[in-house]
Amino acid sequence: MSVLVFLGVHDLAMSERQQEIVLVNLHVGRLIRLGTLPPVLPPQKVAAVQVVDETGRIVSATAQMMGKPLMADFAPEDEFGEAHGVTCSVPGHEGTCMNVVVTRYYRDAGDWLIYGADPVVPWYVNPVLVAILGIGSLLVVAATALGTYRIVGRALAPVDSVCRELTEITASDLSRRVPLSAHRGEIRNLAEIVNETLDRLQQAVERQRRFASDAGHDLRSPITAMRAQVEDALMHPEDTDWVKTSESVLVSLDRLQAIVTDLLVMARLDSGEKVAHDYVNVAELVRTEVGRRFRGKRIVLDLQPGVVVSGDRLQLLRLLTNLLDNAERHATSTVTISVRRDGHEAVLEVIDDGEGVKPEQREIVFQRFTRLTAGREKDKQGTGLGLAIARDIAEQHGGRLTIEDSPKGARFVLRMPLLAPRNPA
Repeated sequence: MSVLVFLGVHDLAMSERQQEIVLVNLHVGRLIRLGTLPPVLPPQKVAAVQVVDETGRIVSATAQMMGKPLMADFAPEDEFGEAHGVTCSVPGHEGTCMNVVVTRYYRDAGDWLIYGADPVVPWYVNPVLVAILGIGSLLVVAATALGTYRIVGRALAPVDSVCRELTEITASDLSRRVPLSAHRGEIRNLAEIVNETLDRLQQAVERQRRFASDAGHDLRSPITAMRAQVEDALMHPEDTDWVKTSESVLVSLDRLQAIVTDLLVMARLDSGEKVAHDYVNVAELVRTEVGRRFRGKRIVLDLQPGVVVSGDRLQLLRLLTNLLDNAERHATSTVTISVRRDGHEAVLEVIDDGEGVKPEQREIVFQRFTRLTAGREKDKQGTGLGLAIARDIAEQHGGRLTIEDSPKGARFVLRMPLLAPRNPA
């Protein structure tokens, strides 16, 4: 900005300097017209003046230019009355560049030329102007910097508050949240996203804590039972039926192994590993699983062909296995399995004719390590993870697993995005 001011002032000063030279030339022209032009001109408002007649002889000049050669070698064209130029070789002013204006004075006997010269205006125009602009620029820069600092400081104050709050939040106090700015904007959006992230983190940590607590409790039970059996046998070895004791320990080991296996499955699901995209025919999957199972209960199939989904075949088989195990455990005599299309969804239903699940408990049964009283009575070796694993697998495949109303027993319904059957060609 200061450079533009300098340029503007410099151009204005140059214009004014040329105008002064022109006025001096006009004044000398008036003396020629009046016939009062002296050989030596009195001091003028410009540094040097010379008057040349039609023969090229210098007939008048200012005192410092007397006896000196012509100050410039240019003249206006015949059709022009004035010419401008800059020369640094004006006699008596060597080393100083001069702004020269040549004015043509018309006479009948021949035109005369009036040369006027004055030093060119320096780039800084005037030292006082330099000082004023320099100080002004510094003040403007300082004011701008201060204003920017204050504006940016106020704008980023919420960010600093968010950062301070985040540094104080630890795993022991995930309930705290970062403050929200009073004004809508990017900073408030950032704080909201941070709070949403903290919500998910808190839920994940609490879920992990509950999981660790429940896993520890369920793992401790078979270990405690085995330890008690072995200690009792060692205290009274002569009265111990070692075969029966070994069988009891094996039962506890089976339960322990089942819990560990389910825990490993849950860990893989929680890790968010990528799901394979196999081409799975749901009806064929059901037939294969039902065909290899021991028929403890009567199984009724209602399978619509061509119901195909995309997913991990092993995981979907694990989901089906868990649902069938649960249905056979609670069924009185019959388990019904149906597969059908419903719009753009593939629907798998597993229905038993047992006591069913109360509406208020339909979500509880999907929680990890949850075993209702009826389930504990019918399967003392259960882990309480089967239905939780089934729902996690369903959600990883973009589906949902719920319990819906049924005239009798429990009706588990799996819904997943449906794919069109492959073209045989």
